[in-house]
Amino acid sequence: MSRFLVEGKVVESVDLLKKRHWPWRLDVWPFAIIYVVWLTTIVPSIDIGDAAIVLGGLVALHILVWLFTAWFVDFKCFVKYSKVNDIHQADACKITPAKFSGSKEVVALHFRKLPAGSSSSVDLEEIYFEFRKQCFIYSREKETFCKLTYPTKETVGRYLKSTGHGSEAKVVAATEKWGRNAFDYPQPTFQKLMKEHCMEPFFVFQVFCVGLWCLDEYWYYSLFTLFMLFMFESTMAKSRLKTLTELRRVRVDGQTLMAYRCGKWVKLTGTDLLPGDVVSIGRSSGPNGEDKSVPADMLILAGNAIVNEAILTGESTPQWKVSIMGRGTEEKLSIKRDKSHVLFGGTKILQHTPDKTFPLKTPDGGCIAVVLRTGFETSQGKLMRTILFSTERVTANSWESGLFILFLVIFAVIAAGYVLKKGLEDPTRSKYKLLLSCSLIITSVIPPELPMELSIAVNTSLIALARRGIFCTEPFRIPFAGKVDICCFDKTGTLTSDDMEFCGVGGLTGNVDLESDMSKVPLRTVEILASCHALVFVDNKLVGDPLEKAALKGIDWSYKSDEKAMPKKGSGNAVQIVQRHHFASHLKRMAVVVRTQEEFFAFVKGAPETIQDRLLDLPSSYVETYKKYTRQGSRVLALAFKSLPDMTVSEARSLDRDIVESGLTFAGFVVFNCPIRADSATVLSELRGSSHDLVMITGDQALTACHVASQVHIISKPALILGPARNGDGHEWISPDETETIRYSEKEVEALSETYDLCIGGDCIGMLQQTSAVLRVIPYVKVFARVAPEQKELIMTTFKMVGRMTLMCGDGTNDVGALKQAHVGVALLNAIPPSQSGNPSSETSKDESTKSIKSKKSKPTLEATGKALVLNGEGSSKGRGSSRSDATNISPGNRHLSPAEIQRQKLKKMMDELNEEGDGRSAPIVKLGDASMASPFTAKHASVAPTMDIIRQGRSTLVTTLQMFKILGLNCLATAYVLSVMYLDGVKLGDVQATISGVFTAAFFLFISHARPLPTLSAARPHPNIFCSYVFLSLMGQFAIHLFFLISSVNEAEKYMPEECIEPDSNFHPNLVNTVSYMVNMMLQVATFAVNYMGHPFNQSISENKPFLFALLGAVGFFTIITSDLFRDLNDWLKLVPLPVGLRNKLMVWAFLMFLCCYSWERILRWIFPGKIPAWKNRQRLAADNLEKKKHA
Repeated sequence: MSRFLVEGKVVESVDLLKKRHWPWRLDVWPFAIIYVVWLTTIVPSIDIGDAAIVLGGLVALHILVWLFTAWFVDFKCFVKYSKVNDIHQADACKITPAKFSGSKEVVALHFRKLPAGSSSSVDLEEIYFEFRKQCFIYSREKETFCKLTYPTKETVGRYLKSTGHGSEAKVVAATEKWGRNAFDYPQPTFQKLMKEHCMEPFFVFQVFCVGLWCLDEYWYYSLFTLFMLFMFESTMAKSRLKTLTELRRVRVDGQTLMAYRCGKWVKLTGTDLLPGDVVSIGRSSGPNGEDKSVPADMLILAGNAIVNEAILTGESTPQWKVSIMGRGTEEKLSIKRDKSHVLFGGTKILQHTPDKTFPLKTPDGGCIAVVLRTGFETSQGKLMRTILFSTERVTANSWESGLFILFLVIFAVIAAGYVLKKGLEDPTRSKYKLLLSCSLIITSVIPPELPMELSIAVNTSLIALARRGIFCTEPFRIPFAGKVDICCFDKTGTLTSDDMEFCGVGGLTGNVDLESDMSKVPLRTVEILASCHALVFVDNKLVGDPLEKAALKGIDWSYKSDEKAMPKKGSGNAVQIVQRHHFASHLKRMAVVVRTQEEFFAFVKGAPETIQDRLLDLPSSYVETYKKYTRQGSRVLALAFKSLPDMTVSEARSLDRDIVESGLTFAGFVVFNCPIRADSATVLSELRGSSHDLVMITGDQALTACHVASQVHIISKPALILGPARNGDGHEWISPDETETIRYSEKEVEALSETYDLCIGGDCIGMLQQTSAVLRVIPYVKVFARVAPEQKELIMTTFKMVGRMTLMCGDGTNDVGALKQAHVGVALLNAIPPSQSGNPSSETSKDESTKSIKSKKSKPTLEATGKALVLNGEGSSKGRGSSRSDATNISPGNRHLSPAEIQRQKLKKMMDELNEEGDGRSAPIVKLGDASMASPFTAKHASVAPTMDIIRQGRSTLVTTLQMFKILGLNCLATAYVLSVMYLDGVKLGDVQATISGVFTAAFFLFISHARPLPTLSAARPHPNIFCSYVFLSLMGQFAIHLFFLISSVNEAEKYMPEECIEPDSNFHPNLVNTVSYMVNMMLQVATFAVNYMGHPFNQSISENKPFLFALLGAVGFFTIITSDLFRDLNDWLKLVPLPVGLRNKLMVWAFLMFLCCYSWERILRWIFPGKIPAWKNRQRLAADNLEKKKHA
């Protein structure tokens, strides 16, 4: 069998391949035959010039085939490999990754002999491949490839008995199996990245165009374009290299550890650790006093430690890590659930306490731990893999621009075919010149600056965002932000602030009210608050959960580093903590054993619903009380205690957790308020008003989540929460105040969502996965509560599958998966809130940007626009049949620029745009530990406002690129017509004429891309795609009007022209038809820009975009002057002949009418086709039905 289904998180399927010997490759032998045929039959039969043209075509085809193997993996497999069915004949395999995990790859298949085990004398053979730093091994039982396993799912008893690798042979075998504990990935060289960039389809095409122009004697122009392209690509490659080098700095600390191997303690470096090693680990610092990080993921067997996990989670609160001793020996380890026992690689130990009672003694007083995972399998390694390989890079030359160009090429091919047909009818014409002009027509359709234009539109947004403290690692996701139709938010730390307010204690005396005066609260309750927590002293500072700190502050007790809590005022007794059972998210509770006045107590706190089952007698108002406060959006914890019999301290320490946490007496509810950030509600209501759906995804309780959601406008209809049915079978929807219940049925979810806002919890998501109802339910839910990180990822992929454009805004790395999966992921780093509150602060920063642009542009306009020729130098390039050699006609008196100089200026401007590194105008490099590593956008704000900035810039960029495509389309269609039909009539453009036209086009394009977005988001949405009826009708309508104007003007001019014969291949000389076609062409260009400029409701209107307005007025003034023949010298220099008066007046009137027609057509279309939210519900039904069919099949 040649294909294996793996269906894992990373790999979908594997195809077996065998490499062909090079003579048998499909890009070698067929071409060898073709070249021989050319040599033997074509060369003798036609003249050598034509034979050379044929050879050129063949070589181009051969190169194209070779390039296709680099662009398409499937094509590469077809050409260079053959499929095989027997795994032993294969030497490579094609990997198809899971959906949304990147693109296909071909990797080598390896075979290795394993040394014989004690049981069998035969050497075993292992077949494996490595894909994205993960090893997959062929399993004969399952007959497919499986991921290399690590010892992470054994029983607790097994770990406690482990004594490391007992013999050298075992060490060797383990090293063979798992390799070194290091992050090895080759640092790509600048040359390699540059090669990658130069193989991009666009780049190859542009080099091809440059070659054609060189043949048509436009040396200056072509070589400059080539130079500019190389500079552009090398800047891109350089910035990628920078980011990758930054990642390479993350490495396993090379600290020496004591490891127990072959029955004795030996010194090992961190990179030599193997899974299964038993090590002694503690706080260790390097020579400069910086803390060393943990070298691999390990499980603590004895002792405990306090660890800073900020590099993985972005969470600055240190975490307690305790030994696994107290767990039942038959329990199986689950790293997700038992986080509190695992030290993760890359985190830093702040302090540790060894356990003296453990049978294995350490020589250096560290904690004893067993290594679980090494290298790229550790949590840190996974994070690195996510960053390196996760989703495909979104680039500017996406399939849409490709298809659009294809659409234009079809027109160009028709025009070129017409020229070829007509040209071949005339035997006197040079075949070489004819083919050249046909190729030029085809290539003229694609302006070589297209990728740069798109990049500049995106760069303008990047700089605007960076000024506002928002940094972006994947710039081409910015246009996606303009298409977003659903925004998902994390609650804690994103919509609400991290600071908890202690409100008081409730539910004690049977009344529901809160008691905030601590002197009236029973002493036991206060003692529980003072001692049942995981606060700890690190370097003489109290650190830990903000909630627990708020409680300690609220009761006015102090906590000392010897684990004693005492009241600050009055004469209460000190409470000494004897043993802690840490908070575990699957248990939703924590407990401590304490000693006060020689008595032992167990103090417990946790989620009200879990403590409820552990109480001896339940107060009657228990449920009512805690639900009352959670409905108000407060955080509620239940407190309970029990007194323990007299015993020794060591007995108290070894008490089983279950004994400590059962048979409890209720001691009240503690209530905390979690304030919503000042601007959350206003930002979310503006997002809602601008046609976005809002969703909340949180780890908090459902009632609290629903309350916060209603305050920030996520919920506007009555809410329903999905939960297990009270009578025990199935599930039901319950309203928060429990007055309404509706049976759950997956078929009715869509109808329910019309009248209610739905909320579901993490446990119900598990149920949906089991019943395959994910696609039917999740797309309609507004609030997701008690959600685990991998469920957040599932929610995002589900939204994507039904065709939504998603934005996810969260903090810290527990949101990594979701941030990475969303089309637009925004990580908030809790820095400072934005400086200006409330006022449309975009204005101030934007005005500065205009000033800087203006100051750069204060030189004489023409020169400045020459510099600005970053964009479509279309007129000055594509040579409308003109020969570039008469640049000498530029008289030294006029300080205008030759194409070469313009090109040089253009290049300089381009480089300035891209190299603005030092002046704070380019997005800085982001580092590990900012959650940014996991998401394309990172905002240094403690507020959700950046989502609006990103969407605003996204819409602006989207609109700008859309209008660029429309303008390019119209210009290119006109160019194709001019180059073909008029070329046959011998009409050409002079060099200066082409240059001037290019200068105007370039200036327009630059000023368009600098249009700034409006400060408020509009309810209207931009058109998300280039391919829609609006764009198509707009293009066709305007093109028809332009063509009509062009043809009638030229026909009118021919009436006035004497019958003179124009040689098609001769040099340029001025005549009336040329003058008219040039003027008309320029008028069309200006009209195209003025009509297709998209102003309100996304960007500034033409009157607000001053540079563009002045450029337009300048162009109109320029025509009026040349058409009315005011300055004869200027017209002579432009090689324009005088126009007869009748023709002149006609042209002016026609131009005005043409503009009016185009303008009205465009406005009518914008009114008929407004942008709207994509219809995703049909896709959702389709996807759900397909899943049903699969299930039954």
